[in-house]
Amino acid sequence: MDYDIKKGWFKNIEGDALAQLMESIFGNVKKDGDKLVSSYGVMETIEVTVLGKDKMDITTKNVPDAEKRSDDEILDSKRKLNVFAEKATGFDAKARMKRAQKKAKEGTL
Repeated sequence: MDYDIKKGWFKNIEGDALAQLMESIFGNVKKDGDKLVSSYGVMETIEVTVLGKDKMDITTKNVPDAEKRSDDEILDSKRKLNVFAEKATGFDAKARMKRAQKKAKEGTL
């Protein structure tokens, strides 16, 4: 899913800073072309691609047996992803949701 990056925030994640952020939150990261790939908890893959100074794509794929995992592990994985998205984009979950709703109303989502 595409996420907007807060105006002026890109300086916080350019260069190796985004990879270092992923490693600090998820514990691992590898570079695959222009993507950064990680994994954590029920998320088998977390792929992050910077699309520009104002946008990034974060795509996750869950492990095949995610529904059999404990609620705590699922919630922990979701929380870690939200922490990463906030630190990477500069927008908290509420602001990201409002922006997505606005785009949906405008038909640009």
